Amino acid sequence: MKLRIGIAVISVILCILLRNPWHMAAVLASVLIIIFLVDIIEKRKTEKQIDDLISYITKVQDYSSLPEMQKISEGRMGILQSEIYKVITILLEQYSSEHDQKKYMSDMMSDISHQFKTPLTAISLMNELLMNETVGDEQRLEYTGKIDAQINKMTWLLKSLLTLSQLEAGVLEMKAEKAELNKLIIDLSEPLLIMAEVAEVEYICSIPDRIVLSVDIHWFKEALSNIIKNCIEHTNKGGFVRISASQNNLHTSIVIEDNGKGIEKEHLPHIFERFYKAGNSSHDSVGIGLAMARQIIRAHDGKIEVESEIGKGTKFTISLY
Repeated sequence: MKLRIGIAVISVILCILLRNPWHMAAVLASVLIIIFLVDIIEKRKTEKQIDDLISYITKVQDYSSLPEMQKISEGRMGILQSEIYKVITILLEQYSSEHDQKKYMSDMMSDISHQFKTPLTAISLMNELLMNETVGDEQRLEYTGKIDAQINKMTWLLKSLLTLSQLEAGVLEMKAEKAELNKLIIDLSEPLLIMAEVAEVEYICSIPDRIVLSVDIHWFKEALSNIIKNCIEHTNKGGFVRISASQNNLHTSIVIEDNGKGIEKEHLPHIFERFYKAGNSSHDSVGIGLAMARQIIRAHDGKIEVESEIGKGTKFTISLY
């Protein structure tokens, strides 16, 4: 449009200067031809831009990620291109989020099915044995106890899975309150001391006084207990599990370490994944404790790191900022 106005203005000025009718006619004819050619060029340019946009939208349907868009730098077509890109970006983000949620639910249901299959099979078999009239009272009592143990295991597993799914979805609210770390460790250590004593593992706790945290006491104790329990389970008789801590103006550091079996390098990146079992995991291990511990620590805006060496032990470091 600006180009056409400019050509028209120049033609009028030329006509005024020339004053010759034939010359004026030639100028007007030239102007009309130029305007016609400009219209053709602009039309083709617009058609190409529209074709590029259509081609881009078509590509979006075939790409798993957002393909690169050739920039249209000016005019209303540039604005249209920018708005199309914004809308497609938003739609792809929403699609990706929904896809991730569906995959998460599918994986969760698959995990639940896998974990419940064994105890349900055991309950079914023992139930059949109980229905056998030849089974004596002593055996019936034994089978009943085993069924009860399997039901308790399934109840604990279901409760843990629901808690973990809430943590991973970020919907489990953490109610932070002030707590002395020393007292918190003493409170959670009572059952762990018995576990360590049975395993003949030395339980060492060296927490300085006056280290105060702002945490959800219930859930933070759950996270620490899961890590300490994991260390006790993987430490041989005569070994130790040590809990220590330090605090400065930036963060509080809690270290839980053992001199046990250690974890192989290829397993280290995966030990906090749900249901993951390293090569030296115990038969009864479900593989949910460390995953839950990491999610709880993350919910407190903290992080957990692990170092390990086969035959020398494992060290967990929790940092709360």
